Parts: sequence; C-alpha cells; structure tokens
Amino acid sequence: MGGCHSYPSASEADGKTQPSDISNEKQGINNNNQEERPYLLQQYVSQRIPHTDMIVLTALPPGVDKAEWLASNTVSFFKHINLFSSALSEFCTPSTCPTACGPGNVVYVWTDDHGRKLKCSAPLYFDYAMSYIQELLTDEDVFPTKAGSVFPTGFFFLVQKVFLLLFRTLAHIYWSHYRETLAMGLHPHLNTLFIHLILFCQQHALLEPEDIEPLQDLIAALAQQR
Repeated sequence: MGGCHSYPSASEADGKTQPSDISNEKQGINNNNQEERPYLLQQYVSQRIPHTDMIVLTALPPGVDKAEWLASNTVSFFKHINLFSSALSEFCTPSTCPTACGPGNVVYVWTDDHGRKLKCSAPLYFDYAMSYIQELLTDEDVFPTKAGSVFPTGFFFLVQKVFLLLFRTLAHIYWSHYRETLAMGLHPHLNTLFIHLILFCQQHALLEPEDIEPLQDLIAALAQQR
C-alpha cells in the first residue's frame, strides 16, 4: 500500500500538501473522546532517559556521508518506534481506535497506489505504514547496504515520508494510548524517543511545520526541560 514509487503530492482541503500516500484530514472522532492532554503535565513531561546527549545523537558526524547517516538513523528509528508501538498493540484495536487519530482530532487517512483514500482503523493504518517502511528499508535499490552503492534519486524525499509516518505513530500513541504508556512505566522512554526524533528531523529538515503542528505544544514543553 502507498507504494514508494508515487512521488506527487495531493492537495488537502486547507490548501496544504502532503505526499500522496500519507495524506491527512481533520474529520471524524477523537479516539479517546476527550480533549485532555495528560502528556503535557509537568510530572510527566519532565521525565526522560537521563544522560543522553541529543546533539551528539542527531548531528552529522565529521566525514560521514549524509545519505548514509540518514539511512542508518532511519533504520534505527523504525526499529525503536515499531518496537514501542508493538508493546501497546493490545490496546490499539479496531474497536478502541476506529480511526487513526492524532492530537486535535487529526485523522490520518491512507491513500493507496491508485489514489484511493482508505478510511481505516488505527491498527490497520499503522500496519500499512510499518509494512510500507519495512518494504523500503529492505529494498537494495532504495536503502543500499553494499559498499560503493549509490542512493537513488528521490532518496531524501522517501526519508521524509518515512519520518512523517514515524511521527504520526508517536502522535497516535500520545493522543490515544498515553494512559497505557503511563501504566506500563514507558513514558520516560516515549519522551526520549520523541524528542530524539524531533531534534533529528529539525537538524536535517525532514518534517514541515504543519507536519508536527499537532504535537507542537509537547515539543515546546519538552524543549523547556533541556
């Protein structure tokens, strides 16, 4: 679904654009049916894994090819976020999450290779997303692993699409499954993973301001904790 060969963008009702296979619309319902944002409470937003130098983690090391750096970090972020999402999968079902919601009642709608918008449950949407990313990461023509291989034209665009999907995965967790995250004691890990992703995307211009707007309040709150 949402094949990596589709590069054009689709116009949204508000005039903004998104890659055609991962467009979003403001519509539908809020999965947790409330406007509360417990992830902004001081006792939670201040918690993260200590002794982590995010600047070192995100900056391009001297002498390292930028495409190689983006590729290795894309693989790493995918593994960590997919693992984190899997830990909460029993709480994310078609009945608990009939739509793939993010903060502010943003609903993510998957668009297939034929341009058809698929309004689907959150678990189905993120199954499409993770399968799409996995397919890219294992494609030697897109993410080459052999020495001397050349990254394809459009590689940066594909990396942007991957990070948009990874951001939306975390946005859904914060919006619809934060209480389960708290109950499992995973919120410091979630905050650390999220701020790492945001700083990496800011460092390498991977997300547009409108992409991260649904969690801009959390980004600002986490920034104050540095």
